[in-house]
Amino acid sequence: MATDAVAQLADSLAKTQVTEGELSYKGQGRKFDNMVKEIQEFKGLQALRLEGNTYGVEAAQAIAKALETKSEFKYCYWSDMFTGRLRSEIPPALNSLGAALMTAGARLTVLDLSDNAFGPDGVKGIEKLLKSTACHTLQELRLNNCGMGIGGGKILAAALTECYKQSSAQGTPLGLKVFIAGRNRLENDGATALAQAFQLMGSLEEVHVPQNGINHPGVTALATAMQHNPQLRVLNLNDNTFTKKGAIAMAQALKHLRSVQVINFGDCLVRSEGAIAIAEAVTEGLPILKELNLSFGEITGEAALLVAQSVEGKATLEKLDLNGTSAMRKYFCVIFVSPCSDDEGEPEDDDEDDEEEEDDYEEDDDVEEEDSSVNQVSSPPSVPRPPDAASFLCFPSPDKLLKLGTKRALLFEQQVDVADAGKTAEAFLKISSVYNEEDEDVKSAVLDSIDAILRKAFASPSFQGYNFVSSLLVMLGLLKSEDKVKPVRVVPGHLQALEYVVRQDYFPQDHIAVLEAFMSRHIQALESCSSARNILKSTLEQVRPEN
Repeated sequence: MATDAVAQLADSLAKTQVTEGELSYKGQGRKFDNMVKEIQEFKGLQALRLEGNTYGVEAAQAIAKALETKSEFKYCYWSDMFTGRLRSEIPPALNSLGAALMTAGARLTVLDLSDNAFGPDGVKGIEKLLKSTACHTLQELRLNNCGMGIGGGKILAAALTECYKQSSAQGTPLGLKVFIAGRNRLENDGATALAQAFQLMGSLEEVHVPQNGINHPGVTALATAMQHNPQLRVLNLNDNTFTKKGAIAMAQALKHLRSVQVINFGDCLVRSEGAIAIAEAVTEGLPILKELNLSFGEITGEAALLVAQSVEGKATLEKLDLNGTSAMRKYFCVIFVSPCSDDEGEPEDDDEDDEEEEDDYEEDDDVEEEDSSVNQVSSPPSVPRPPDAASFLCFPSPDKLLKLGTKRALLFEQQVDVADAGKTAEAFLKISSVYNEEDEDVKSAVLDSIDAILRKAFASPSFQGYNFVSSLLVMLGLLKSEDKVKPVRVVPGHLQALEYVVRQDYFPQDHIAVLEAFMSRHIQALESCSSARNILKSTLEQVRPEN
């Protein structure tokens, strides 16, 4: 009899795939009463696999009882273990299992509860466990596809924060490395709450939160948190909605990270301006990048070109995914095979729009004349109108610029909000529009004014230079924007002033490649300024930093 019992136990253990302290019932559909005995008799149990089964409250309580003596326990592989169960059964089942681990004095390394649709109430079922000493050593938390929602995300964030504080007080702060919570409907509030916990911990190496309905406020919060996790290697936010704001925030975060190897922002609507910002972050850093996914992000061909160029020098790169990008193939042709024809990749132009733009400028001129005549009537002849930078920026003219006098640079510094990259770009275009190479007084006034504004802007640590450049390209009609900005009519002065700016010490060299890429293409908006463009292009080639 004893021999038969030993044989049966040996056979049972063989079927449970035991390896180095691990007991696995993965997908076996075993009755829990037999399992309980095996768990109780297993010496040195460290890992228990319950995936692909279905356990009710009674079964969970019985398994929990068997775990109460397993002080060496570390690994909970408990995904998809409540198939077909009522949602109301899951929280008490999780409570029982968590209480057992706390009673045993276990120190967890992995907690995987993915694919259990337990919702916010399920998170409450593991709340006590997450706050306990059993999770002070937790390195991997996997909660993919659990339907936590905003409420569950907030509960989880609070529990992790409490765990970190308590473990820190004991001299062993929580060092969570892997966080997985895709398909949980976290949305902005849930993501923001978790971001605060992530920022506090600062130990994350992998973050996977795809398909969570997160928009730019939540993305921005996560971006800020990622800056405080210097060992981050994998960042997966696939199928959330960045838009330009979120993408620019994330690009700024990437500039602070050196260990990132995999970036998955596919289906995130990073848009062209966001892609350019990310391209600059890649160019500036991320030395060991292996994968970059910006697929289906509503990126134009020009922006895709810049992304592709940004990874050219990455020796470790294995995959660049720009699927769904406009004109992707021809831009890869430009980078990796041979030049494409000059007329490819032009933005869509509409002759009617061009005519409307010209009409707008004519209307502006009329308004300026009307404005001037009104001023002459309403102002006494003996009292000249004082210099006004705001008036110039509304209706630029060489005469108005000169009348601002020697203090014009100071007046512009006071008038232009250089903290706003878009407004700074707009002011640059307004001032440079009156540039005249043959009139030394006007030329000097333009360059002095631009110098004052841009030197002040780029001197600020918070100034987003890549946003300035992308805004400039949008306003010049060289790059499409999600904000439907109507471009100005490009005049030689714009490019001549820009040629001066790129030679100045305050202009960051990492923006040179972006400008050069656009000036190198034959775009209709620049055809009327071919001479100025060629000079700018030549200067960009000269000042371009060597790789």
